[in-house]
Amino acid sequence: MRVLGIDPGSRITGYGIIEKVGNRLVHVDNGAIYTDSHKEFALRLHRIFEGLCRVIAEYRPDAMAVEQVFLAHNAQSALKLGQARGAAIVAGVNAGLTVSEYTAMQVKQAVVGYGHARKEQVQQMVKSLLNLPEIAQADASDALAVAVCHANSAGMKSILRSIR
Repeated sequence: MRVLGIDPGSRITGYGIIEKVGNRLVHVDNGAIYTDSHKEFALRLHRIFEGLCRVIAEYRPDAMAVEQVFLAHNAQSALKLGQARGAAIVAGVNAGLTVSEYTAMQVKQAVVGYGHARKEQVQQMVKSLLNLPEIAQADASDALAVAVCHANSAGMKSILRSIR
């Protein structure tokens, strides 16, 4: 199973692609989509959407996982962040992907084993789990963590669905 993890942001949207092969997690790629804060916000959302559409077309993931972000410095920031998440989700749905959402606490629990882990602990564990030569750029590392969370949670979700 190939998973595209997304760490949404209106300035920087991180992405990370991993593949689950048996019990192993394999790093495929990661990066970030940068938007120009001087441009019209609608154009920035379009850049996020188009950038993720290109990533999806190139790597053909089986699923997309997006972090649910609730922290914002003010209402305007929260609205912009929500719109960036929406652009990312629509890119996935538009490509026919199943999109799952995880809270920061769920991601930390799945990656580190502790829901209140520090960002540095998560980044170090992502590096270790995926055998990366160095810690990825912050937004890309967060996206890889979301992908790892989904890869580790997807099996459990399907088991729960089958017993309902």
